[in-house]
Amino acid sequence: MTGIMLITGGSRGIGAATARLAAQNGYDVCVNYTSAREQAEAVVADVEQAGTRGLAVQADVSDPNSVERLFHICDLELGTLAVLVNNAGILEPQARLEDMTGDRIDRVFAVNVRGTFLCAREAVKRMSTKHGGSGGAIVNVSSIASRLGAPGEYIDYAASKGAIDAMTLGLAKEVGGEGIRVNAVRPGIIETDIHTSGGEPGRVERIAPTLPMGRGGTAEEVAEAILWLASDKASYVTGSFTDIGGGR
Repeated sequence: MTGIMLITGGSRGIGAATARLAAQNGYDVCVNYTSAREQAEAVVADVEQAGTRGLAVQADVSDPNSVERLFHICDLELGTLAVLVNNAGILEPQARLEDMTGDRIDRVFAVNVRGTFLCAREAVKRMSTKHGGSGGAIVNVSSIASRLGAPGEYIDYAASKGAIDAMTLGLAKEVGGEGIRVNAVRPGIIETDIHTSGGEPGRVERIAPTLPMGRGGTAEEVAEAILWLASDKASYVTGSFTDIGGGR
């Protein structure tokens, strides 16, 4: 499968690596971003340099109107959606539960859970054969944290990714007969700047020696799994989870 891929949170890290690899594999790519316009436009430039079309669209995935606008612009500028990569996610500074505010928990779940649901909803409307679509693939970016819990650091983030795991299973069964495959990747300790958001830029270096493989992973390694799940090579794969955690 090639065609048009929309990647939320595509201006950095795993999203940016996925956009670049998608272009190398022949996809036109819609790069969603929240505020990092210059970074998103740089990713689009890389996409276009690979010979395909790229488009950067600002949208807050936690806002229903903003999500509808994102998909509408992608429709108008690029065409029929083939793949959605639900990558947008946020992490708050490390804390124990008793120190977490209600506002913090709401922020994490608004982006990580509501955003994923809203974007998947719009993708289903376009891809489902029930609605006249020709099928497609949705790849959700979950986390190894969903099964480890992230105690003492960010159990709110881990819980939000647990919700994505449940949604992946349910949606895969819901739309499996409508030409849509829904899968998830679960990255572990990956070398991206999300750790800075959590208050520990050196987290990969701290944890890497404890991992079975002895190192952190790269955004490009996660992107490879995402592209495989999006492709026709995974045509009989749905409701599955690919852990990319170096054995963690």
